[in-house]
Amino acid sequence: MQRDELADFLRRRREAIRPAEVGLADGPRRRTAGLRREEVAMLAGMSSDYVVRLEQGRSSQPSTQMLGALARALRLSDDERDHLFHLAGHQPPPADGTAALARAGLLRMLDLLGDTPAMVLSDVGETLAQNRASLLLGGDQTGYQGDRRYHVYRWFTDPAIPALHPAGERERLSRATVSDLRAVAGRRHDDPTVVRLISALLEKSGDFRRLWEEHEVGVRRADRKTFLHPRVGRLDMNCETLVTPDQRQMLLVLTPADAESRERLDLLRVVGIEEFSV
Repeated sequence: MQRDELADFLRRRREAIRPAEVGLADGPRRRTAGLRREEVAMLAGMSSDYVVRLEQGRSSQPSTQMLGALARALRLSDDERDHLFHLAGHQPPPADGTAALARAGLLRMLDLLGDTPAMVLSDVGETLAQNRASLLLGGDQTGYQGDRRYHVYRWFTDPAIPALHPAGERERLSRATVSDLRAVAGRRHDDPTVVRLISALLEKSGDFRRLWEEHEVGVRRADRKTFLHPRVGRLDMNCETLVTPDQRQMLLVLTPADAESRERLDLLRVVGIEEFSV
């Protein structure tokens, strides 16, 4: 671990980012054009004290999870992210592995979407990054461990997840979720992550087994979902998916399908984040 180099790199990257680039207001009393340490800490989900110790070269070796969070908070490019991992004494995450980080270009698009709910997903359905509007709509989906990282696993093993949508939509959404995974399995048939995930679902969920045996295949590019939010009620949302050329990551954008849903989404931004498990 190269503590001094790591400290200098983190400090310079923090000072190079304007608050507006990460959705923060400049504010009248800001003395620097860059981010404050506490803002980096907030964006990365860690303590301000830890960020201070990193920038002063006094910290222990950060974990790969911490580095990934810092890379997202500081909007590092792929090369900068790899450099960060090297300075901290870790190998960078593989481009196609389960530890993959959201691509810098997708993160920039995420920031530009502002009040429109959006998230970056892996092709297996792991949420790699969300903007604030997405957090308001569906809660934080980036903190899961193990197979629960994948939306398809939560959908078929946790009854609370389908319950966020009307009963009449759940069969259709289940079929679409399984057909998505079928398409991924076709492209990545020898990937141990995908093989293990499918095996776990076949073991744990009768509904998944039933749909998997039908062998339906399809990649969703556009869809409509209804969310039953505990604070503002029903929101009908159009879902548009932008996929990277290698099909390993995607940007999911959700826009209100009607005027009533738009009004409720505006209300949701006012009332703030509803803390509920998903």
